[in-house]
Amino acid sequence: MTETQRVGRGTTRKWSSTEGVRTEFLDAARKVFAKRGFSDASVTEVVEQAGASVGSLYHHFGSKTELFVALWERHHLEQQAIAADAVVAARADGVSDPFDLFIAGSQAYLGASWARRDLVKIFSLGDTPPGFQEKQRAGGRVWIANNFRLLGAEDEAVQRALVFLATTFLGEARREIANARTAKEARELVAAMTEVIERMRPMFAATLADRHDEHTA
Repeated sequence: MTETQRVGRGTTRKWSSTEGVRTEFLDAARKVFAKRGFSDASVTEVVEQAGASVGSLYHHFGSKTELFVALWERHHLEQQAIAADAVVAARADGVSDPFDLFIAGSQAYLGASWARRDLVKIFSLGDTPPGFQEKQRAGGRVWIANNFRLLGAEDEAVQRALVFLATTFLGEARREIANARTAKEARELVAAMTEVIERMRPMFAATLADRHDEHTA
């Protein structure tokens, strides 16, 4: 499937697929939302940035809100992939301890925050469409569930609380890194935040050991 958009006087642009059109709009929206925030961003500016038409944007996204949510969904999936790829790479290097794998994924996730700081700020400044906070919370619950499985935790109150604590800390740490003034400061923050997570290891180890003792007693 191809789509042709008029760009300026007497010129056209062709995209190879619907996905290509969506990518153009999402890349443009990233720039506009980063500059204006959600409330002050206009569909017209996004369309101009993409070199497309208003009709095409509404065809693919329906509204400015849907465009904002689609940008977040892409960002969310990319963040998950960054952490998951780091875990896969650690396993390939022979790492098997669940907490070491969690550290590997966390460090990669935090390390990407500086390069993606515009996106982190777009979704954490509070200038978001109605209902978006609940979508973020739903995404957070999925993230917690993924970490729960990675750490080999059990469905028990203390372990649930520890996984929630570690995951929530990562979210807050990411925002701090995104607000760093320089790349050097961001790297230092990544190292410091990773060290804080590392200091949670004894709590996880003790809790998992206690539960293991209970099951074998």
